[in-house]
Amino acid sequence: MRKVFYLGLTLLAVFELANVYFIMPMPYSQRARSIDLAYFLYTWRWAFRAAAGLMIIAGLRGAVGRGGVGRSVAVAFALVAGAVAYMANFRLAADRMFLAPESVAMSRADKNVVEQNRLVVGIEIDGDTRAYPVQFIGYHHQVRDSVGGTPVLVSFCTVCRTGRVFVPVVDGRVETFRLVGMDHFNAMFEDKTTGSWWRQANGEAIAGPLEGKELTEVPSWQVTLKQWLALHPNSLIMQPDSALRDRYTKDFDYETGRSRKTLTGTDTASWKDKSWVVGLTIDGESKAYDWNRLKRERVVNDLVGGTPVVIALASDTASVFAFERPDSASRFTLRGDSLVNGARAYALNGRGVDHALKPLFASQEFWHSWRTFQPGTKTY
Repeated sequence: MRKVFYLGLTLLAVFELANVYFIMPMPYSQRARSIDLAYFLYTWRWAFRAAAGLMIIAGLRGAVGRGGVGRSVAVAFALVAGAVAYMANFRLAADRMFLAPESVAMSRADKNVVEQNRLVVGIEIDGDTRAYPVQFIGYHHQVRDSVGGTPVLVSFCTVCRTGRVFVPVVDGRVETFRLVGMDHFNAMFEDKTTGSWWRQANGEAIAGPLEGKELTEVPSWQVTLKQWLALHPNSLIMQPDSALRDRYTKDFDYETGRSRKTLTGTDTASWKDKSWVVGLTIDGESKAYDWNRLKRERVVNDLVGGTPVVIALASDTASVFAFERPDSASRFTLRGDSLVNGARAYALNGRGVDHALKPLFASQEFWHSWRTFQPGTKTY
């Protein structure tokens, strides 16, 4: 029976490691198509733990009953297995590493404490405008709020550099989500009702009872707070959670691309895994634009899915905007931070004196993320 004791401890340790290995950024784990195996392990976690526990109990007397060196070895083995289980569940669990905010405080510009050159994810719904600093949502991964009376889930994955906003309504019910891990380097959320896992990059359920369903996406803009307030001076701005202030990144390296960290750092060359791109998807067709080229040219007139588009980079070389052009013959240039087409000029929110451009959602993210989740993408 002594062997059963050690087999039980081994099963427990191996299972706990496997349970986090496939959903955390560990060597080779994020490049495998392992989501089904990961979800199986997670769904049956208590069955595995119970089986291991029964084996440990059944073999306990045989392992420690003789005392001496055998008992010491058994205790040491149990401590190691216990330490592995503790680390897997309390130190490596995604929602324990990245805590949800205890509250979401919003302030107008005159009460704001966020530096104006910080990047934000901006939203506008029915005239209600709000900005969520990447400095905060990059740590939390998701923040819940209501904008223009619409419930929203504002999310950001720093490993993919994907800022996404969704309406967290599933089958007519406002749903609660928690950060559960990642798949292909993209954050995953678990809904409270069914335990399904949802991908942050596109709001799709990729495992569980709701597999195949998608959350409704809300268009958003990734810009500097200064640029956002210039276009939306009455916007509310998310403020730091005072209980978690020490966990937020203080420097600007991630936001400016100076970081060289393995998971979240930027490659300054073009079309590398960690190179920045701007991605557009229209009518099922996706196209990626090299950030370095966009910085040089600042404005691009193109076609995506047969739709004439214009992509513009503000003079701060951080804030990107995209719009549908009136027709394929229209050619836009930049004059300062105004889009100009013939005699007409537009602010970077697409609004002119008596006319407006239709805004498009343009995602500024890492190339490895865009090509993974838009496998048929074209490049400009």
